Amino acid sequence: MKKNQTIPDLIWQFFCSVKLTVYTLLFLAATSVIGTVILQNGAILQYKRLYGEAFYNLIKVLNLDDMYHAWWFLMLIGILCVNIIVCSVERLSRTWKIIFPKKIKFNPERFRRLKNLETFTLKKDGPSIYADYEGFLSRTVGNVIKKDTQNGIALYAEKGRWTRLGVYLVHSSIILLLIGALIGSIFGFKANLRLDEGETSDSAFIVKKRLPVNLGFSIRCNDFDVKFYDTGMPKEFTSNLTIIENGKESFTRDIRVNHPLRYKGINIFQSSYGTAQPDSIVLDIIKRADKSVTSQTIKVGEEIQLPGNQGLFKLEGFLQRFDFRDHDLGEAFIGTVTLKGGKSSQIGLPMKFPTFDKMRKGKYAFVVKKFDRKYYTGLQITKDPGIWYVYSGFILMILGCWVTFFMSHESFCIEIEKIPEESSKISVSGITNRNSQGMKLKIKKIVTKLKDK
Repeated sequence: MKKNQTIPDLIWQFFCSVKLTVYTLLFLAATSVIGTVILQNGAILQYKRLYGEAFYNLIKVLNLDDMYHAWWFLMLIGILCVNIIVCSVERLSRTWKIIFPKKIKFNPERFRRLKNLETFTLKKDGPSIYADYEGFLSRTVGNVIKKDTQNGIALYAEKGRWTRLGVYLVHSSIILLLIGALIGSIFGFKANLRLDEGETSDSAFIVKKRLPVNLGFSIRCNDFDVKFYDTGMPKEFTSNLTIIENGKESFTRDIRVNHPLRYKGINIFQSSYGTAQPDSIVLDIIKRADKSVTSQTIKVGEEIQLPGNQGLFKLEGFLQRFDFRDHDLGEAFIGTVTLKGGKSSQIGLPMKFPTFDKMRKGKYAFVVKKFDRKYYTGLQITKDPGIWYVYSGFILMILGCWVTFFMSHESFCIEIEKIPEESSKISVSGITNRNSQGMKLKIKKIVTKLKDK
C-alpha cells in the first residue's frame, strides 16, 4: 500500500479491484443456488416441516425465504454496480486517449515487421501510383496520412477506433440491468387478488407479507367463464374486468392465461379460479322417520325451521376445502342443526357427494339439490418500475457485444519504394486489435486490388 493515501483513495482502489468483481460474482452465483434450493415465499409451517425449527430461525434471520429481496443480496448487487462503474471510469481515460488522440502518428518500421506483410513489384515509378493508392485507401478505409521514407513514401489509414468503446457499452448494459433489478426489488411488488363475480377492489395482497397494497385504481370482475375438456380438466378460463379510476369506468377487457392486462405500469395476470360462495341453495330436508322430503331455498347466513317445527337449520357458509377424517372432500357448504331439546351440531355438505349427510345419524338428513354456481377469479398483480431499465440494458448489451466481438480497430499501411529500372516495390500490412487471421485475408484482398491498378 502506498504511503500518504487518503481514505477516498483507498475506497477508490477497493472498488476498482478486479478481484472484488470476481468475488462478488462468485458470491452472487453461490447464493443464487441457495435461492433455488430453499423454498421461497412459503408458509411458516412448510419451512418448519421441511427444515426444522432451528434452521427455520436461521432462514428468517438471513431472509433466505425471500432471498432475492433480502437486504444483503441487494447490497451485493449494489456493490457490483459501483465496482463496474469505478473500473470503467478508471480505465476509460487511457482508452479515451487511444480513441481520440491529439494527433495520429504511425511508424512505418512497425508495419515492416508484421507477419502479414505482403510485397510485390510494379513496372511503374512511385509518383505515378501515389495518387491511385491514396485514393484507394481513402475510399476503402478512411483519411490517409502520408509520411516520407528513405526510398519512397508510406500511406497510412485506419478505421474503427471507436469500437474500443464496445466493452463500455457492455459494462453500461450490465449496470442498467442491475439498476433495473434493484428498482424492481425495492419499489415493485407481486400481489394476489381474489374477486368474486360482481366484486370490486382497489387493493391486492403482497404474496409473502399478506399486506394490502393500493393499486391507484379499482378492478371489477364483471363475469368469469371457464371451458372444460371432455375429461373435466379446464380448457380455458377468462375474466371480464373493468378498470375504474376516480369513480369512472376507464375500459373493460377480457384477460386469459398468458394474455394479461397492462395499465399504468401494473400487470394483471389470470392465474387461477375457483367456486365462489353462492347466494342461495335449494336444500332437500329428509325426515328419517317417514322418509318425507321437504325442499326449501335458503340463503347463506339464513336460518330456517325444520319440518314439523322440530328445530332450526342455519346455512353458515361455504368452504373451498372440507376435511373429513383427514380426507379432502373438496368444496362444501357448512350448516348448523339445532333440534328441540338437543344440542347443536355442525354438518358439512360436500358438493361432490350430495348424499354425504345421509351417513350421519339423526332425525334429519340434508342434501344440496341445486345452487347457482358462481366463480371467483384469481389474479396475480405485479409492478416492476425497473423493467424499462432492464429492457434498455438488454438492447445495449446486444449492441455492445456486436461491437466488441464483430467489429475492430484496423490500421493499414501501404509503403511505396523506388527501385531500379523505373519500378516500385509495394509493401502492404495491417494491424487489428482482434481477429488477426481475418486481417491476413484482408491484406491479400487489398494486394489483389492494388495489382490491378
